[in-house]
Amino acid sequence: MESQLLGGNPSAATPKKLPVLPSAPPTPTDVICSESCRDQRQDTMGHPSTGQKKAAEVCADHPEQVTVGFPKRTPSNLCGYLHKLGGPLKSWKCRWFTYEEKKCQLFYYRTHQDANPLGHIKLTDANFGFPLQADEGAFHIQTPERTFVLKTQNREAMMYWLQQLQLKRWQHRLPVEVCGDAAMDGEQAPPGSCTDGDFLPTVKTPTGLVGETASTLSAPKRCAMLSNVSFKHPLTEIQNSVHSLRLSFSSQEPSLLDFEEVQREAGSPATPRDPSFSQPESPDALNTSCLPSSLSLSPSLTIRSRKKKRDSSSTMAADQHKACAADRTSCLQQEVHLLSEQVKAQKELVSLLHKALEAAQQEKRTCTQFLLAKGEQGRLELLRHREQHATDLGMQLEELHSQKEALRKTLAERDAHVAELQEHVQLMMEKNQAKQEVILKLSEQLAANATISQHGTATGVEPEVPRQPQGKIENLKDDIEAYKLQNSFLNSEIYQLTNLWRKSSEQEKCLMVKCAYLEARSCQAESRYLAVLRKLQETKGLDQGERQAVQRLVEEALQWDIKDPLQLDPIREYDEYGFKIIPDYEVEDMKLLARIQALEIRSHNLLQQETGDKTAEARWTQYLGSRPSGELAPSPELKALLRGGVPISLRARVWRWLVRMRTHSLRERYPGRYRQLCKKGQASQHLAARQIQLDLHRTLTSNQRFSSPSSTSLKQLHRILMAFSWQNPTIGYCQGLNRLAAISLLVLEDEEEAFWCLVAVVEIIMPHDYYTKTLIASQADQRVLKDFMVEKMPRLMAHLEEYSVDVSHITFNWFLVAFVESLTSDILLRVWDAFLYEGTKVLFRYAMAIFKYKEEDIMKIHDTVDIYQYLRFFTKTISDGRRLTNIAFHELNPFPMRLLRNRRAQHLDRLQAEQQELERVQQEFVEEISKSVQHADKELDAAASEEDDEA
Repeated sequence: MESQLLGGNPSAATPKKLPVLPSAPPTPTDVICSESCRDQRQDTMGHPSTGQKKAAEVCADHPEQVTVGFPKRTPSNLCGYLHKLGGPLKSWKCRWFTYEEKKCQLFYYRTHQDANPLGHIKLTDANFGFPLQADEGAFHIQTPERTFVLKTQNREAMMYWLQQLQLKRWQHRLPVEVCGDAAMDGEQAPPGSCTDGDFLPTVKTPTGLVGETASTLSAPKRCAMLSNVSFKHPLTEIQNSVHSLRLSFSSQEPSLLDFEEVQREAGSPATPRDPSFSQPESPDALNTSCLPSSLSLSPSLTIRSRKKKRDSSSTMAADQHKACAADRTSCLQQEVHLLSEQVKAQKELVSLLHKALEAAQQEKRTCTQFLLAKGEQGRLELLRHREQHATDLGMQLEELHSQKEALRKTLAERDAHVAELQEHVQLMMEKNQAKQEVILKLSEQLAANATISQHGTATGVEPEVPRQPQGKIENLKDDIEAYKLQNSFLNSEIYQLTNLWRKSSEQEKCLMVKCAYLEARSCQAESRYLAVLRKLQETKGLDQGERQAVQRLVEEALQWDIKDPLQLDPIREYDEYGFKIIPDYEVEDMKLLARIQALEIRSHNLLQQETGDKTAEARWTQYLGSRPSGELAPSPELKALLRGGVPISLRARVWRWLVRMRTHSLRERYPGRYRQLCKKGQASQHLAARQIQLDLHRTLTSNQRFSSPSSTSLKQLHRILMAFSWQNPTIGYCQGLNRLAAISLLVLEDEEEAFWCLVAVVEIIMPHDYYTKTLIASQADQRVLKDFMVEKMPRLMAHLEEYSVDVSHITFNWFLVAFVESLTSDILLRVWDAFLYEGTKVLFRYAMAIFKYKEEDIMKIHDTVDIYQYLRFFTKTISDGRRLTNIAFHELNPFPMRLLRNRRAQHLDRLQAEQQELERVQQEFVEEISKSVQHADKELDAAASEEDDEA
C-alpha cells in the first residue's frame, strides 16, 4: 500500500517529509507557566531573570496547575473524537482520544466522560502516515508493537492531528526547558530543534472537532450504543459506565452541593466552576487537580454534602422549608427518571457483555479441549469436527443462496406475467372501445331505420322487402334431401365400425390379461432362479470353479435390463405419492436381493392390476353410491373396506372424513385455529423451531416431493410443525412428528387438513404421554407387544431370546411413526387406512403380522449380529400386501381391545413405579454428593483457618 510518511524511518514507498513549522505553538505547560509567572515578574521590579526563576519554581512546586484549565484561558489540550479500526469484524468504532504530556501517550476512551481508558498509543517511537487510496481522513500510527488505523471527519482535521502528534513527539524527545529558554531569551535554538523551518504550513484548528469544545458536542452518528462497545475490555466498560452514572447523578442536583461551603471547609478560596471541570479528559486530570482533595467529584463527597445540607435545612424556618420542599421533590423525581434510564442502559450493556463473555468462554473451552487432547489423534478429531461444522454451515449457506436465486427467478417470472396481463388488459380496453364504437354506429343506423319506417307508415307506403328467387329456394331443398341421405349412410357406417372396435377391444383385453399372467409367471420363475443362485452363492461346499460359474451367472442376471420395451407395464421408479418403489440398499451384497424383490413386486402388480384394484374400487364405488349424502358413517361394512385398503382415487376423500370425525369437537370449539397458530408462529419464535428446521431436510428423503430443499412441500411441512408446536405446548415437537405430518400432507394435499390429521393422531388416537420427553407410553406398548408375541409366536420368541435379541430395538420406531419409512408405500398407506379408523390396535396387529410373515426366514439365522442386520431392512422385502393383511386380521385372531387396554395399564403402572424409584435414587445420590462437597469445604476452611492462626 502506497503511503506518505510524516515522520520516522522511510518505508518502501516514496516518502514525503513535512517541513517543520516556523514557530511551534506553545504547549499547555508554557502557556500556564507564562500566565502564572506574570505576577512574579512584576514583583521583581524589572529583573526578568529573577522572575523567570521564580516562575520556574512556581511551575515546579505546583505541577497540578498544568492540567486544570481556567475560565479566561482557551484550553489547548489535544483531544477529540476519532474513529478507530478494530474489533474482530474490523469495523470503525468511535473513541475519545486525549494526549498525555508526561508519558507522551495518546489515551483513548469510549466517551469523553469515561474515567478509565480502553488503551493507549505510545508516541515516543511511533511513525505517522496516511495511505493515498484509503478513506478520506484516514491515517495510521505505527508503533513497534502494532499499527493503529484512525480516521477523522475530514482531511483538514487529519492534517491537524498529524502535525500536532509529530510536534508532541518532538517536544517529548527534546527537553522542554531548552525550547522555552531559547524562546524567552531570543536566542537561536540548537540545530534540529523545534524551530527548524521544514514543516508544512500550520493547519488551523478545526472548529468543534478538536479540543475540549468537541466534548460538548454529540458523538458522531456512527457511534451506536451497541456497535461502539469494546468487547475486549468488559471490566473497563463497566467501570466507565458506573463513573458516568455518578457524574450524571451529581450534575442533576446542583442545589444539593454547596461549592463555596466545601471550599471554606477545605481551607482554600472558592474557585469558579469550569465547564470542563466535570468532564476530565484523562486519568491524570482527576489525580493532579490543583483544587483540594476534598473537592474531588466522588459519591462520598456528594453524600456528605447532602447530609450537611439536610442538617442545616432542618434548622431553617418553617416557611423556607416549605418553599424548598417542592423544588426538592421535582429534583428527586427528575433524578429517579434519569437513574431508571441509566439502569436500563446499563442492563443492556451488561447483557451484551455477558454474550461477549460467553463467546469468549466458548472459545476458551474449545482451545482448552484442543490443548488437553491426548496425542495428535485427539486434536485431529477436534479439528475434523470443527471442519465438518464449517462444511455444514457452508452447505447451508449454499442452500440459502440457491433459495434466494429461485425466489429471484420467481419474482422475475411474476413481473413478466404482470406485464403480460397489463398488455392483455390494454388490448381488452382497446377492443372494448372498438365494440362501443360499433354499437354506437349500429344504434344510429337502427334509429335512422326506425325513423324511415315511421315515415313510411305515416305516408301509407310500405317498405320494399327483397324477394328470393324461386329457383334458388328449390336448389336449397334438393341440397337438404341429399344431406339427409348422406347422414343416414354415415350413421350406419359408424355403427358398424363401433361394433368392430368393441370386438377388437375385447380381444385385445383378453390378450393383455393373458400376457400379463404369462409375464407374472416369468417374473416368478426368474425370482426363484435368482433365489437359487443366491443360495448357491452362500453355500460353502462348492469348489473354486463352481463358485466362479455361480458368480458369473449372478452378474449376468444383474445385468438384465428390467426396463425392457416389450414389457407391458415396466417397473416405475416412483409411485403416485412420490415414494421410491425399489429401495436402494447400502450394502453391495444386497443388489441380488433388490433384484429379487423388484421381480416379486412386478409379478404382484401384474396379477393384481386387472382384478384386485378394480374389484376394490367397484366395491368402494357401490358403497359410496348407497350413501344418501355421500358422507360416511361408522359401520362393520366400512371397517372391512378400510382393512382391505382404499383406492388411490378415493383415499384423500376417505381420510378427510376420518380426520374430521376425530377432530369435530376441536374444530367447532376453535374455528380458524390453523390460521391463528400460523400467525402466532410468524410473530414469535418457538423453542422447538431450531429442531424442526434441522429435521425438516431429513423427512422422507426417498420421496420426490421432499427431496429438493426448495420444494413447496417442505415449506408447507414447516408451517404445519410450527403450528402444532403452538397447538400442544406440552409436546412442542418430538422427532417423528415430521414423518406423520409428511404422510398426511402427501395424501390430503392440504395444509390445514394435514395439520388436523397430525392433531388427531398425536392427541386423540395415540395414548397420553406417547410423544412427551419420557416416552413412557411408548415403552409400555413395547412391553405389551412382547407379551402378545410370546403368546402368538412362542417358537420365534424363544429363538430370539436364545440369541439375546430385543425386538423393541426394531419395533419402537415402528410404533412412534406408525411404520413410516419401514414398509413399502402401498402397504404403509393400507395400514394407515385402518389405523385412522380403528386406532393403535392396528399397529400391534401389523407388527406381529410382519414377524409372522418372515418367521421362517428369521428362524434360519443363527447369529445375533446377522439377526439384527436382517431385522433392520426385512420389512422392505414384504411385497404381498394381501397376505400381510390376511395374517394381521385373520390368523392372529382373537385380539380383543379390552385385553390390550388392561395390559397397557399394567405395564404403565410398573414403568411409573420404576421411574419414581429411579428419581428417588438420583435424588439420594445428589444429596450425598452435596453433603460430601459441603464436608470437604468445611475441612478446607478449617485447614485454612489453622494455617492463618499459625501465620
